[in-house]
Amino acid sequence: MRIVIAEDDTLLRQGLSLLLEGEGFQVVAAAGGPEELLEAVREHRPDVAVVDVRMPPTHTDEGIRAAVRARREQPGLAVLVLSAYVEQSFATELLADGASRIGYLLKERVGRVETFVTALRRVAEGGTAIDPEVIAQLFAARRSGDGLDRLSARELEVLSAMAEGLGNAAIAERLFVTDNAVHKHIRNIFAKLDLAPDDRQDRRVAAVLRYLEGNRR
Repeated sequence: MRIVIAEDDTLLRQGLSLLLEGEGFQVVAAAGGPEELLEAVREHRPDVAVVDVRMPPTHTDEGIRAAVRARREQPGLAVLVLSAYVEQSFATELLADGASRIGYLLKERVGRVETFVTALRRVAEGGTAIDPEVIAQLFAARRSGDGLDRLSARELEVLSAMAEGLGNAAIAERLFVTDNAVHKHIRNIFAKLDLAPDDRQDRRVAAVLRYLEGNRR
């Protein structure tokens, strides 16, 4: 798996490179800024970009904007975003173009190598990996009027796990329920969010986007 890293902190950038190479990944470029990231993506056509949210020159949202642009220039590029804090608006901005091949982790998770590597592989394989703390804070800001207020507490737990990128079996294991129970909860979620079967969209992705958008403010 070919990876580009974009992180302005030199020590963290080098540390990420060593960590990933030690896990068997190929780090083809390590950029210190958003423009370097875009150049590296164009040159190397990586499978995944690991990107810090806050980068020079203003250290606000340059990283996330570069990630969005990189995905538009290279459709199918997986992006794993790292942030020191929960940036609620940035999470949904990146997901606006589709929830597949997207990850959003707090930097503290990088120290948990297994968690970080699992998230990286998940987004590379087409899934979604959203940090549980991001989900928790989005949930705390949840608004009514978007259908989410109609979900039960258990259905919200299932949808939260879906937003983290877990499959049905993993959700069942986490919640100590059967696979059939998870299937039932997901059917209820689709119904309550008015997500009818449609060839033009993946209802699972649509539900996750609704969840994240609905909790943006």
